[in-house]
Amino acid sequence: MFDFDKHLTDLADQTVLCIGDLMLDEFVYGDVTRISPEAATPVIAVKRTEVMVGGAGNVARNLVSLGTRCIFVGVVGDDEAGTALTKALATHPLIEFHLAVDTTRQTTRKVRFVSEHHSAHLLRADWEVAAPVDAASEDALIGHAIKAMPRAGAVVLSDYAKGALTPRVVRAVIEAANRLGKPVLVDPKGRDYSIYKGATMITPNRQELAEATGSAAQTDDEVAEAAAGLGRALGAQAVLVTRSEAGMTLVRDGTAVHVPAYPVRVRDVSGAGDTVMAVLSAMLAMQADFESAMRAANAAAAVVVGKRGTATLSVAELRSRILPTATLASEEKIVFDWALLDEHMAEWRKAGLRIGFTNGCFDLLHPGHVKLLAGARASCDRLVVGLNGDGSVTRLKGAGRPVQPVQSRAEVLAALEAVDLVVVFDEDTPEKLIARVKPTILVKGSDYKREDVVGHAIVEALGGEVILIDLVPGQSTSSMVERSRTLK
Repeated sequence: MFDFDKHLTDLADQTVLCIGDLMLDEFVYGDVTRISPEAATPVIAVKRTEVMVGGAGNVARNLVSLGTRCIFVGVVGDDEAGTALTKALATHPLIEFHLAVDTTRQTTRKVRFVSEHHSAHLLRADWEVAAPVDAASEDALIGHAIKAMPRAGAVVLSDYAKGALTPRVVRAVIEAANRLGKPVLVDPKGRDYSIYKGATMITPNRQELAEATGSAAQTDDEVAEAAAGLGRALGAQAVLVTRSEAGMTLVRDGTAVHVPAYPVRVRDVSGAGDTVMAVLSAMLAMQADFESAMRAANAAAAVVVGKRGTATLSVAELRSRILPTATLASEEKIVFDWALLDEHMAEWRKAGLRIGFTNGCFDLLHPGHVKLLAGARASCDRLVVGLNGDGSVTRLKGAGRPVQPVQSRAEVLAALEAVDLVVVFDEDTPEKLIARVKPTILVKGSDYKREDVVGHAIVEALGGEVILIDLVPGQSTSSMVERSRTLK
């Protein structure tokens, strides 16, 4: 079985080629407090808007959030949405993109209106032309894909049925990949899957599988039987069926493996399928086996459905889910994505709780740390601990540090009763994190002067205070590391 703990960092060494339907995703968040007097419809008071690369582009976003390089090939129209997509892709240094511009087409754009309080989608508005691209665009897509393919470890066909993946494009890409021995993964659409013949893996959801095979595909056995039949018909090495809250089913060589979904508070399922495709392709690019790739994708899906909007995840979040902490309680205390931090802060402030903050590398936990954390928690209702990421620790402490990776350090902190939330930050100082938390209490050791504590001005401007806690004499992670080295 694949060694996740050892090889997840290798995701940064992979390159995936993604071809598919590109679209502009927009999320409009606000509060719904009344019904329109003009019609029986809710009125949303808009608070904020998020615009991002969507559709097949979300596969690319998920790949680069894992540190994996992505070569993206797609089509846009000659319009504002197409220009916005081009600019958005250009902000990702790990995405190399090649876009065919079709002056006769409208760039696909989707706007979702979401209730901020209930995380409920109220309405979606679409601008699109769901028709096959013309021959010139087909030629451009095929040309870009075949030229880039030798540099990729895996190929993804992300089909949203908007017209980029015509039968001609699909066949050309699959045949070229097969000649080069590259695994091809297909996120399919429609009822006729024959165009995907020869793909390595195909990943329908349960409803798509049922429609494509004419099967009920409800029970484990029915899903396995339908998937096996589909695999034989297409000559695919594997069929992976995503089943929402029922988890995933992988069928290869006539054998089915079912994995349950992770227990998670679902906030938004938008783009979860793209996350699955990104993780599957990156795993297969590093030559992981199909089952290990599925288990990684299942863990990744659990992370992103716990976020709002079309979300991505980091390697640290993936590692945290695949290699879970000892208890769910401590796992829920660890935050890598600051959007989740905002939810905790909003909930605590609404309850009128006094929020405290401290930070550190916490490389090797010792009694001095415990005293600091206990003292900090005694001064507030909820304690947030900012934890330096691995790169940050190395820059601050030098080569050979940290001794423990960030996940291990976070788990140890989260297991302490005094700690309510552990938030990882990658900057050298926690100033941005403190500005995000807006704590009432800022705590550091007494080896600092108040005016030297990072973030003191932010906290005091908000009416908060800085508390300095006496240190335990002779306790220092650096001295512990030095002593351990002399004992070798």
